[in-house]
Amino acid sequence: MAKLNVNGRVHDVQVDPETPLLWVIREQLGMTGTKYGCGIAQCGACTVHIDGAPVRACSMPVSAVTEAQKITTIEGLSPDSSHPLQQAWVALDVPQCGYCQSGMLMAASALLASNPKPSDAEIRETITNICRCGTYNRVIAGIKQAADANARRG
Repeated sequence: MAKLNVNGRVHDVQVDPETPLLWVIREQLGMTGTKYGCGIAQCGACTVHIDGAPVRACSMPVSAVTEAQKITTIEGLSPDSSHPLQQAWVALDVPQCGYCQSGMLMAASALLASNPKPSDAEIRETITNICRCGTYNRVIAGIKQAADANARRG
């Protein structure tokens, strides 16, 4: 049994300690916004935050997370899609197929939390998620638009 604090709510889950966090989030908790892509922590479709840091949930065993740690999934980023990144994604038509985008948004939100005004080079260096559709230019534009929106809000 494990206790997980996901999106501000503590959940008791009955699961093997070596089960990847991704599968607990999707199968046990029913939060399917976090996607399975590669299973080896390379693509980033499974990115969630643990205490604000981006983590690839497909390779993180649930036993590595404590109840004291705060897990945020795409569902917890904003209850009404009002996060500046989500608004920029819509305004700029960032996703094509959209499969990787929840992980992309989680990686981008962690970047903006630690670096509110990243350069293009810093974005390229930090956002290592893989997008099969190749919308990287729009991802960069979306991150920059969200950074500008955050700066205007103060």
